[in-house]
Amino acid sequence: MKQEIRILGIDDAPFNKFKDKGKNLLVVGVFYRGGNYMDGLLSTKIRIDGSNSTAQLIKMINQCKFKPQIRVIMLDGIALGGFNIIDINKLHKKTGIPVMVVIRRMPDFKKIETTLKKLGKSAKYKLIEKAGKPVKINSIYVQFKGMTLEKAKAIIKISSIHSKIPEPIRVAHIIASGIKEGQSRGRA
Repeated sequence: MKQEIRILGIDDAPFNKFKDKGKNLLVVGVFYRGGNYMDGLLSTKIRIDGSNSTAQLIKMINQCKFKPQIRVIMLDGIALGGFNIIDINKLHKKTGIPVMVVIRRMPDFKKIETTLKKLGKSAKYKLIEKAGKPVKINSIYVQFKGMTLEKAKAIIKISSIHSKIPEPIRVAHIIASGIKEGQSRGRA
């Protein structure tokens, strides 16, 4: 695998789950060469706790000039804006690009399922289940579609330069939080 594999790292801006509920939220996509160079920036908006993240990401990616070069879409978690769950199977199918979900810690799936049931949004939990069980790679967890475990491991190794979180989503996080709050904060 090339060291400068083209990766699109995606993360959302921070938000207040009480004040911002139902509002639109900035989502940033950073076009990266491996873990070394940022070559471009994309953005879109999704509804906090909505159900439009998959459609908005498909539109953003399919309309961007970088699409022919993108070899993997890397997401910081399977949800944007709270419980706006991404259908990674559909994202992969509609873009033709492999998808990787990076997770810092193993989620409490029972708690997530219970919360979504209480909110009357059990269908959203089915998207999480369809994504498959997270696999541990080094000290993070990954779900993926359109690639092998070996390829996922190689991409994590190439793109994790300054921390255990791959650079494309680490930088997307920094940019999104910096735009929203005037300065970056927190960890990806």
